[in-house]
Amino acid sequence: MKQILLSLFIAGSLHCNSQVKNDNLKINQIQVIGSHNSYRQNIEPDLYNFIQAKDTSRSLKGLQYTHISITDQLNKGLRNLEIDVQADPKGGKYAHPKGLDLAKSDQVYDPNGEMQKPGFKVFHMIDIDFRTSCYTLQSCLAELKKWSDANPNHITVFITLEPKDDDSFLGTKAEKFTPELFDALDAELRKGLGNKLITPDMVRGKYKTLEEAVLHQNWPTLKKAKGKFLFILDNNGTKRDLYAQNHPSLKGRAAFVCADPGKPEAATLLIGNSEDSKITDLVKKGYIIRTRADSDTKEARKNDYSHFEAAKKSGAQVITTDYYLPSTLFDSPYQIKYDDGSYVRLNPVTGGE
Repeated sequence: MKQILLSLFIAGSLHCNSQVKNDNLKINQIQVIGSHNSYRQNIEPDLYNFIQAKDTSRSLKGLQYTHISITDQLNKGLRNLEIDVQADPKGGKYAHPKGLDLAKSDQVYDPNGEMQKPGFKVFHMIDIDFRTSCYTLQSCLAELKKWSDANPNHITVFITLEPKDDDSFLGTKAEKFTPELFDALDAELRKGLGNKLITPDMVRGKYKTLEEAVLHQNWPTLKKAKGKFLFILDNNGTKRDLYAQNHPSLKGRAAFVCADPGKPEAATLLIGNSEDSKITDLVKKGYIIRTRADSDTKEARKNDYSHFEAAKKSGAQVITTDYYLPSTLFDSPYQIKYDDGSYVRLNPVTGGE
């Protein structure tokens, strides 16, 4: 058992310590690579082909990616993850995806009946893109906690959390998010990770607003942030506003949001276009930015690293990819990592300050 724990510790630390040694650096002074839709498993070929044949106007090539387990991603050195959540307060709402009625699958779905339990579920698209490495948010959080407990000195893991409530085109209605459901989401995060969370309250500290704290570089140091997770709500519209409602500067909330600069809750932003010139200016001011190296398999198919190079140069603290490993679904050598093979480095814009 001791040997297993030692191996996990080494795996969780190797890719970070060689790059970022100064514990006094702030968490916005590093740059990490992570995965997009980190839980996602590839859609079954028969279902993929069935849908593509029914709707020839829509290309599904953007869904041709898959991931190793979250634990394996973290052991590899990734320090960003993305988790999509669908609300299911009564349980069972998504227990039998209608896609399973359209195309035969030899792969058992939800063998342990987790989808029958009340709580937030983790998958990409209702009825169609439902294969996942963790069926519920609680199982995802339990996996994160288990890994973190085995690697207590790990650098902060940034997690984008996307609340989804789009109805299925096959007829299944999503559970729409409300302030009450967001309260329940926070409760699940706290239940799963407890004191391992970096919250807006911690960053705001003595400052009047969260943004004021961020503009004064009041992010925690790497030392204080060891073994912790920082969640960012991945939504720019109504759901973001519902989450912040009655929580000035996100007081009492478990996650950060994508608020525009000038708002009291502004601290983190998701900017998909890595070539956007405003990223560097925002990073210099103190905001934490997530951008993308690739999307919809386009860069991987062309072996195009231009967006990754722009992302690195921009100083965005979080860079996401579907290809920290080369594709197993089409032929391409495309793979995202830093030149030394790591996934964490000093931020080229803020790391020397």
